[in-house]
Amino acid sequence: MTAHRFEAPAHVPRGLAAWLRIWAVARRHAYVLYRSPHRLFDVTVWPIVDTVLFGSLGVYFVSQGGPNSAGQAGVAYLLSGIVLWHVVYQAQIAVSTGFMEETWSRNLLSLMVTPLRELELVAGIALFGLAKLVMGVGVVALAAFTLYAFDVTDLGLALLPVIAILLLGGWAIALFVVGLILRFGNGAEALAWGIMFVVMPLGGVFYPVEALPAFIQPISALLPTTHAFAAGRELIDGGPVPWGELALAAIGTLVAAAAALAFVAWMLRLFRRRGYVTRYS
Repeated sequence: MTAHRFEAPAHVPRGLAAWLRIWAVARRHAYVLYRSPHRLFDVTVWPIVDTVLFGSLGVYFVSQGGPNSAGQAGVAYLLSGIVLWHVVYQAQIAVSTGFMEETWSRNLLSLMVTPLRELELVAGIALFGLAKLVMGVGVVALAAFTLYAFDVTDLGLALLPVIAILLLGGWAIALFVVGLILRFGNGAEALAWGIMFVVMPLGGVFYPVEALPAFIQPISALLPTTHAFAAGRELIDGGPVPWGELALAAIGTLVAAAAALAFVAWMLRLFRRRGYVTRYS
């Protein structure tokens, strides 16, 4: 038995209808957050904890070694790293948990018989995720400025391409997680949180590739986030815009995003063909 989609009325332009469906998905997730304020933990409490943890580590090591320029740069690396880390983290976790919300509420089958297309569902979740990202990154930046007098905006407009690359990278990781959930069910949900703590040490958030053990360095160098965070550190040092690092990060991120889209499309076809939707009905 196959499900048939109900199409929008003919008088509604196709582009407008698609946008309205995307907006409806974003509003649906906004209502969930409004009714469950404890879900704000990821964009309020957790960012502050991260800022205090890494900022205090930097201040402690400076106090032990004296207020030299290298120590001060280390504090800046830690604080800028955690601000930028929350870009990729919030982008990934918002899309991953947004999709999982549809599985927890047993809503996937209902969505499959509406005019909503898969890309529109992801776009709606990502749109709402952008609002959460702004909140989460804003909390980190505010905490860094209030507690440690670190103003990330001092890095200027050159920081924008770094943020854009990390945002796209977070979405690519989220699509990979969604594909695994489609294939393996709820057992793969742990990856939504766990995978980021694999990327964090390998992605050069706070240090260059050379600081890692030698046998891990080639893996780290392949990750686009490594070059994005390296570009951020060069800006912290007051250097010119590191176009070389940004180019490597952008190319790697585009390749990763294309691979993630292909993977999730493959898993979706398998999801339909094998009837895995019954897991959530």
